[in-house]
Amino acid sequence: MYIKDKTKEEILEFINNWGEETFAKTLEIKFIDIDVENETLTAIMPVLPRIHQPFGIMHGGASCVLAETMGSSLSNIFIDGEKYFGVGTNINTNHLRSKKDGLVTAVARFIRKGKTMHVSEIEIRDEKAQLISHTTMTNTIINR
Repeated sequence: MYIKDKTKEEILEFINNWGEETFAKTLEIKFIDIDVENETLTAIMPVLPRIHQPFGIMHGGASCVLAETMGSSLSNIFIDGEKYFGVGTNINTNHLRSKKDGLVTAVARFIRKGKTMHVSEIEIRDEKAQLISHTTMTNTIINR
């Protein structure tokens, strides 16, 4: 999807319904905001026992899935999807705090938005705005 001439509501509806059975839907990731002017995307994800690791805290892989979902979605909504698509080529996540339950909020923003490469930063925070994890992600923009 390319956001040109789309309302915020149309963009959020599209990305929340993108694909039928996806990893994002399995983890109940829900996009809640897009700021077209500042090029940011926000989503929430519940921290439920099914995404815990054996010690009862959120599995680092769940944080990475949320971050990659955010970075990939950010790239793909800011390019012309009829001509290009962005694919993840690198992800680096630092897990800074544990989380047992509740809700996390992820915000993705571009560090660099080039013609053939996007680098984004994704911060995942808890309900108290404490930083849970920090990710940088690279997407390569390729022709369809």
